[in-house]
Amino acid sequence: MGLFETFKIPVREFMNYFHALECGYREIPYHNRIHATDVLHAVWYLSTQPIPGLPTVINDHGSASDSDSDSGITHGHLGYVLSKTYSPGDDSYGCLAGNIPSLELMALYVAAAMHDYDHPGRTNAFLVATSAPQAVLYNDRSVLENHHAAAAWNLFMSRPEYNFLVNLDHVEFKHFRFLVIEAILATDLKKHFDFVAKFNAKVNDDVGIDWTNENDRLLVCQMCIKLADINGPAKCKDLHLRWTKGIVNEFYEQGDEETSLGLPISPFMDRSAPQLANLQESFISHIVGPLCNSYDSAGLMPGKWVDDNDESGDTDEQEEEDAAEMDTCENPESRKKRRKIYCQITQHLLENHQMWKKVIEEEERTAGIEKPTLEQPALHQPSEQIESIKEEEEEKGKPKGEEESTALETSQ
Repeated sequence: MGLFETFKIPVREFMNYFHALECGYREIPYHNRIHATDVLHAVWYLSTQPIPGLPTVINDHGSASDSDSDSGITHGHLGYVLSKTYSPGDDSYGCLAGNIPSLELMALYVAAAMHDYDHPGRTNAFLVATSAPQAVLYNDRSVLENHHAAAAWNLFMSRPEYNFLVNLDHVEFKHFRFLVIEAILATDLKKHFDFVAKFNAKVNDDVGIDWTNENDRLLVCQMCIKLADINGPAKCKDLHLRWTKGIVNEFYEQGDEETSLGLPISPFMDRSAPQLANLQESFISHIVGPLCNSYDSAGLMPGKWVDDNDESGDTDEQEEEDAAEMDTCENPESRKKRRKIYCQITQHLLENHQMWKKVIEEEERTAGIEKPTLEQPALHQPSEQIESIKEEEEEKGKPKGEEESTALETSQ
């Protein structure tokens, strides 16, 4: 993409640091170096692949036309870089990297690599409940996310041979570090609904996303890494199930430790009472689905235009019907005016959501003799009802909302 050339990154120092960073990820079922690599790949994909209808505000990708530079960064490093794999075919496509200056884009990628560094395989709630050193250090607030950022930067600064940013000047380095930290802290799911609400408000206001505004671009990057961090349900079925196996095994390990410590077992973490389908269906309905819909409604999701006679559009009617169940922010009128778009991410998400709903229905049918299906309405509420309940619980701190947030926290 030209980042090495733009910032004169020394290869030896770069390899030294990222090898050490990789080695600092623990051998645990989910939050390991493979997850970090997966999130890095996801932000690369979301930022480099063609996006139907995205306007590109930069006429010349080698230079910046914005002048918001409150950060004090020189215009030379406010330039833009595009992936060599980016080949939109026509000007009806855009690319996120075409609207994000190269320093901010590099910060997004570095944040993805750092974002779960030295993850212990336990949730924030567990660390707080057990008064872990990290929880005490960070006053019980975004404990893991603060630890990941601080530990990764501590590693970077520990040896001069790790300094791949040696050619950034003082102002650029400070701003770069700020952007990386902000992106990592955004992955705390306890702040999830606040981020989604803020993003929806920005997308739906009179101006929308202002690509010349640094704060707007930061919010987009935060949404991008959040989506990348919880992209498991948006993968094909086989990969989704493999990641699901990893997270439930990590959950069960925490449940085992909670039992040994005499603590209540957290929701979904009791291996003697598995609730895999409920966990994933709830995670998609309450967390991943609304996030994807928000990101898509902003016109930021990679995909392709679908012609009326295109076979890949055969699933559009079912896709729109299913998406309505998880839709939380898109104006119905604006949807009608949009050309049809095929997006592999949302297609996989919808297919996996339907799969888990069918599993739940089958489980309820099997257990129907002993247990009436009284819980079914709670599992399949209309999306508007789910969204309003979810936001109220997050704001008012109702027990059910707190329980869900705790249970789903390490699905990042």
